[in-house]
Amino acid sequence: MPGFLEEEIGRPAARDCRLHVIPAPFEASVSYGGGTANGPAAILAASSQLELWDGQGEPARAGIHTRAAIDCSGTAEAVLARIETAVGQTLDAGALPVLLGGEHTVTLGALAALHRTLGSAQPFGVVQFDAHADLRDSYQDSRLSHACVMRRALDLGLPLFQIGVRALCRDEHDLREALAIGRIDGPDLPLAPPRTPVLPPDFPPRIYVTFDVDGLDPALMPSTGTPVPGGLSWHQAMWLLDNITQGRTLVGCDVVELAPIPGLHGPDFTAARLAYALMGLATRP
Repeated sequence: MPGFLEEEIGRPAARDCRLHVIPAPFEASVSYGGGTANGPAAILAASSQLELWDGQGEPARAGIHTRAAIDCSGTAEAVLARIETAVGQTLDAGALPVLLGGEHTVTLGALAALHRTLGSAQPFGVVQFDAHADLRDSYQDSRLSHACVMRRALDLGLPLFQIGVRALCRDEHDLREALAIGRIDGPDLPLAPPRTPVLPPDFPPRIYVTFDVDGLDPALMPSTGTPVPGGLSWHQAMWLLDNITQGRTLVGCDVVELAPIPGLHGPDFTAARLAYALMGLATRP
């Protein structure tokens, strides 16, 4: 796979970079359309078309190192362990992990590494952009399905805030109510910006942002396995990301569930630009 922005910045050494991109082309539990295993490579290829200037700065100046893709053979447990190791190495180097999926299950490996490394001394919360709640305890006989990843995050004791959800089962609805999980669902997204600040004042000062691209409206992001109408526009997503990072520290992020459609490069570029926007938010003073 090419490096992120390789045509512009080459392949800088890990020690010189604040941002470590970790491709994780894992696909095992997708339940509708497939192709997420091709997502990381498509994002990296599309990054060659990005401008270094993102509108407010040049995140690439912080240094972007692209690691070798995670070996995604074997069981979900084995793959998640490899992701956890890679993210842990990035954290030990003092860098910020930018995970590229693959199906949404990959997020759990990053969260496990952060939970182990930061511990109770540096609590963090998860902000999830997604069309789906992903709060099932099990789906299609797997507790590590992409439909269960946020339930496993709750098992780690991590606070959760959800943005853009518009498809969920009754059990997920009931769990959200019982746990009072914070959210701005798809039907609640107005044409004007939502309440500000978006996150409640008691949400942790450190956040991990997981962005399932099906959180975007399928008119903008058709290249995903489970599209749902009524999603975020680009400018809504950018406004929300800027708002939730105001006064908070981004400890890691991911972009997942891109399932490239051959010959349709717009969504690949959108996902690459989204990843670069997250890098910008992570590195701005």
